[in-house]
Amino acid sequence: MASIREIGQRIRSIKNIAQITKAMQMVASSKMRRAQDRVTQARPYADQLRELVSRLAAVGSEDLGDEVALLKQRPVRKIGYIVISPDRGLSGALPSNVNRKLAASVLEEQQRLAENGQRPAVDYVAVGRKGRDFVVRTKQNMVAEFVNLGDRPSMGDARAIAQVAVESFLNGDVDVVYMVYPKFINTVTQQPTTVQLLPVQPPTSEEGAKAEKQDYIYEPNPQEIFKALLPRYVDTLVYQALLEMVASQYSAQMIAMKNATDSANDLIQDLSLTYNKARQAAITTQILEVVAGSEAV
Repeated sequence: MASIREIGQRIRSIKNIAQITKAMQMVASSKMRRAQDRVTQARPYADQLRELVSRLAAVGSEDLGDEVALLKQRPVRKIGYIVISPDRGLSGALPSNVNRKLAASVLEEQQRLAENGQRPAVDYVAVGRKGRDFVVRTKQNMVAEFVNLGDRPSMGDARAIAQVAVESFLNGDVDVVYMVYPKFINTVTQQPTTVQLLPVQPPTSEEGAKAEKQDYIYEPNPQEIFKALLPRYVDTLVYQALLEMVASQYSAQMIAMKNATDSANDLIQDLSLTYNKARQAAITTQILEVVAGSEAV
């Protein structure tokens, strides 16, 4: 059994750890609120742009053909993946969940295409240290990495990431590009999600179905409109994913630090009980020794 002094030192150490995790919980909580506000403010713009693309695609799909490069479908010989993950740890299981989702998505896609006699190679673009470390650790082919984007990623950051994917797709280096990121649901739920980034798949919606019944006049023409709109659409998808990741990271970090603080406090209570028992036993032993000594005299 540990001595009273050792137990006391351990209690003091755990109290210091609890103070640190409590402070980190408060900092993460503050940053989480700001990150959640940015996500909720950006979603209406992304939703409206998605609806616009859906309406235009529903009306002009017959006129587009294969003239718009970002819409071209071609046989898949090589796959590109953009993995968006946190830069720092102390976020609970979030980084591991994103990496597991990435590995599962890659395996599923390769198996689907292997049924047709193909097993395409995969290129990776890593956004965040945790995803980058996973790609490096598993010895995959990483063509670009983006780290230290901070708590407030900008549209310029998203445009730089999207540009790597777009150039690879237009040059024929990859035939399809997917993006894996943690989608913010609420404070306790962050859902790793996979979406197809390229070739662009115009979303379907009720507004798009209604638009099919309407006769739009395009100026100058559907191809030119889509050529101008789709790059912005891709940039917006990447930017929204970055915001979702930041909100998910601080939400997961706040929950992880709260659990760590609660566990430290529970451990302090158990150690305090053990400390009191050991101290009482030592006092009792000393009293018995004094009584035995007096009787001997």
